[in-house]
Amino acid sequence: MSQRSLWGSKVGFLLAAIGSAVGLGNIWRFGYMAYENGGGAFLVPYVVALLLAGIPLMILEYTLGHREKAAPPLAFARIDRRWETIGWWMPTIAFFGINLFYAAVIGWCMNYFCFSVNQAWGADTGDFFMNTFLQVSDSPFELGGIRWPILAGTVLTWVISWAICFREVNHGIEKASMIFMPLLVVLTLVLIGWALRLEGAWPAIKEHYLTARWDKINPFTASGSKVWVEAFGQIFFTLSLGFGIMIAYASYLPKKTDIVGNALITSVLNCLYSFLTGFAVFGTIGFMAASKGVPFAEAITSGPGLAFVVYPEAINQLPTGQTIFGMLFFLVLIMAGLSSAISLVEAFCCSLIDKFDFDRKKTVTWVCVLGCLGSVVFTTRAGLWILDIVDHFVNNYGLVTGGIFECLLVGWVLKAAIARKHVDQAGGVKLNKGWEILVKFVTPAILILVIGFALYSEFSENYGGYSTIALLVIGLGWLIAALIISFILMRYPWSGAKLGREHEPEEDHLLV
Repeated sequence: MSQRSLWGSKVGFLLAAIGSAVGLGNIWRFGYMAYENGGGAFLVPYVVALLLAGIPLMILEYTLGHREKAAPPLAFARIDRRWETIGWWMPTIAFFGINLFYAAVIGWCMNYFCFSVNQAWGADTGDFFMNTFLQVSDSPFELGGIRWPILAGTVLTWVISWAICFREVNHGIEKASMIFMPLLVVLTLVLIGWALRLEGAWPAIKEHYLTARWDKINPFTASGSKVWVEAFGQIFFTLSLGFGIMIAYASYLPKKTDIVGNALITSVLNCLYSFLTGFAVFGTIGFMAASKGVPFAEAITSGPGLAFVVYPEAINQLPTGQTIFGMLFFLVLIMAGLSSAISLVEAFCCSLIDKFDFDRKKTVTWVCVLGCLGSVVFTTRAGLWILDIVDHFVNNYGLVTGGIFECLLVGWVLKAAIARKHVDQAGGVKLNKGWEILVKFVTPAILILVIGFALYSEFSENYGGYSTIALLVIGLGWLIAALIISFILMRYPWSGAKLGREHEPEEDHLLV
């Protein structure tokens, strides 16, 4: 087996890892969650979640990848062959469950980047998005044909992902991240600065984003406890945990590296980006609400509606600079989306290469072709409905399940003390026994609670008003299909040499 590639620099690795974590959800989900769950007070459960679940899990995934020098399937199999299916589950559910529709959403952003030139969305941005652009069908089972502009953007997304992942990580993903991430930060800061200058921006930010409503986060009330659970769920999703990405990325680190320091930087900077983008979101919506003379509560929304309905409507209200502001906003979305999409491709390709010794270039090519074909269903008129259902099931159940099992694997099968010893030997910041307690008891218990709340909501009422049959066939069916694929891939035998620990040539320098 050929020697594993290594990241060229610590900065390159960190930018790639942060790029994976920073995605569309940072921009269109965090701010709305804060607004709904106590404004500035939401930062308390959010930071607690970061400390008790986010950072410990990030350290765990970095440790697992670095120790085994492998993506999740091989890393899990080396610890215990019986756990390999879970190792396949993580990158498989991330690729087939998220990457397929993520590419289509980036395709939407590419179309809207072009629409920004002359504000082609017109005065009624909601009608344009739903009926002119998406031309949504009446149900998830009425595909209604392909929307060719969306397909074009989706194909372009896969071509870009292929071009970046085609080469080894230090020449492909690392170099792309060295360009994408600094540019993304600069463009985001420009977007924030622009938004803050709009009339009505600061009052909206102060009242709805920064002002703390402490009663909302009381953990001893039903609504308050839900806020805490949602904060933990948001941390888990926003850090790309449970995808297998961070395990794969850490497998390319040299022998001597600061695992804890890298995990802290990745986690904190990702969350800081989420917080900062909230200023752009609330400032822009505050301006729109003031311009139209409507309450802020009527203007704000979350998810695609924020990006493709509310923001274009706010752009329409600008006295000047509509084209520049619109192109800037959708360029930020495109770059945030692409930095995450390439990491999803890499995690799955890395897993296949580890198992089958495939040629990297051929693997990336075939995976991207397969992914592009799989994304076609999300470019149909039913694409929005299918996307919503798949996203709900994958995020609430698929990824969290992977997180629970990796805690059990490292905490109880490998033994957390052994993992902690490896972290200390790698160099950099040392871990104390508190991390072992978190990984073995606290973090998995919290993730089980997150799934429990999701299941309770599931049985209380049908998600999104969809029919039970749609949720079972599309949502649950997607999870079952990913599990079957994982089981099939697990059944192929490993060579005996692979299941033994790799001994890479020692790197006697600390990557800085």
